[in-house]
Amino acid sequence: MLEEMPRINASSIATQPTSEPTFPPLVDSFGRTHESLRVSVTDACNIRCRYCMPESVLGFLPQHRLLSFDAIARVVSVMVQAGVRKVRLTGGEPLMRPKLELLVEKLRGLSGLDQIAMTTNAMMLAEKIHALEAAGLTHINISLDTLREEAFKAISRREGLDSVLEGIDAAVSSKLQVRLNALLLRELNFQDCIPLVEFARERNLFIRFIEFMPLDADRQWSQNQVVSGEEVRKHLEEHFGSLHAIERKDSAQPSSDFGFEDGKGGVGFIDPVSKPFCQACNRLRLTADGKLRNCLFGKQEWDVKSACDSNASDQVIYDIAAECTRNKYASHGIAHVDFKPPQRAMYQIGG
Repeated sequence: MLEEMPRINASSIATQPTSEPTFPPLVDSFGRTHESLRVSVTDACNIRCRYCMPESVLGFLPQHRLLSFDAIARVVSVMVQAGVRKVRLTGGEPLMRPKLELLVEKLRGLSGLDQIAMTTNAMMLAEKIHALEAAGLTHINISLDTLREEAFKAISRREGLDSVLEGIDAAVSSKLQVRLNALLLRELNFQDCIPLVEFARERNLFIRFIEFMPLDADRQWSQNQVVSGEEVRKHLEEHFGSLHAIERKDSAQPSSDFGFEDGKGGVGFIDPVSKPFCQACNRLRLTADGKLRNCLFGKQEWDVKSACDSNASDQVIYDIAAECTRNKYASHGIAHVDFKPPQRAMYQIGG
């Protein structure tokens, strides 16, 4: 049974003023106000990472089943009026969606939206970074699990590390705020954590290590393959010296961040398995086929694509989002003996 948290009266939470008419904030039954939305724009990807996708995919969503850019912008607009301030574009690989910069431009026009971010494997980034920056993208997270071509092939089951590194260099040369993300699998790339940090520090970048979660399409997740953030931190301190904790600017951020004594770069740890951070979670998710989800590991989905296709009112869209939020559990429950992963894998939900 999932643990409970203290409940508060959602009506006691004040709305955040914007220049447009507002809806009440999206507050769940545990008092968590939701200000962050992750928007998957496609389930397609150009690699097949073991912790996310199967090696062979029978087919990705056809175009008519994807939520259109206009529909995405409309859903986001309603949720911005309800207090959402951050949007992150995900996939699959979001750059597989043609002309993604057009969506970014639509989102930039929404009053009250503070951050438009994207998570990418960067293989296509070098050729698209300038268009995305010009359209209004503000932040970018790049997945980099290894600097060894052999390990890259073992993890992604494809080639392309050189393209990833080229994309990182392009991002560093832009005005975007850039971070690196790494996921360690004990038998494949645990040895890469020190070289990855050195790579990030050379570029004065922040790198975050994310624990392996039971969201792989092959259902091969095992606790034995999980490298905890605490283990990585101790390993890094043996090499780099003591790390000092950085105070959280955002209480809802999933990462515990640390700095180095010389001030170059930084390292963070996202530990959903060993140290769940559900109590402060403020994120909702919109899948590429137009379903709202209140948790990566949730079993329920709320259809907003049908509402958009039928030209339903903003109130209807808000009501769907509010119901989704109200039904959020206290935690994802990975540690519980009766936990079962969702039917959808990571690439089908949105990273």
